[in-house]
Amino acid sequence: MEFDLSSGRKIEMIDITERIKSLVEKSGVKEGVCVIYVPHATAAIVVNENEPKLIKDFEKVLETMLKGRKYEHEGEYGNTVAHIWSCLLGPEKTIIVENGKLKLGTWQRIFFCELDGPRDYRKVKIKIVEG
Repeated sequence: MEFDLSSGRKIEMIDITERIKSLVEKSGVKEGVCVIYVPHATAAIVVNENEPKLIKDFEKVLETMLKGRKYEHEGEYGNTVAHIWSCLLGPEKTIIVENGKLKLGTWQRIFFCELDGPRDYRKVKIKIVEG
């Protein structure tokens, strides 16, 4: 399973929780895992709280972290920092499915993290495995 999305800013956290929950429900899997993966070198998947001030703070940290340094890749492409962020945050998350639902904590949400936007075309892949 997969879906496409677009981003509107250089760095943006997009809540995809409801889309993932819907896919888990449609799958019919009652017990297992759900893997969420992005096949992009400048994007990531994170799980955290969707509180607007926290999201802004997270985006601010990413905007400033690793800036002001000279990178070898920078001259040609200009997105070295986005690649590093992607490695640090990770392209996938695995979440337990229990009783047909994602086993997220009370405040946890699933986010697609755009790290080199805006982009018109990003893909999110989902694999739901029974077990």
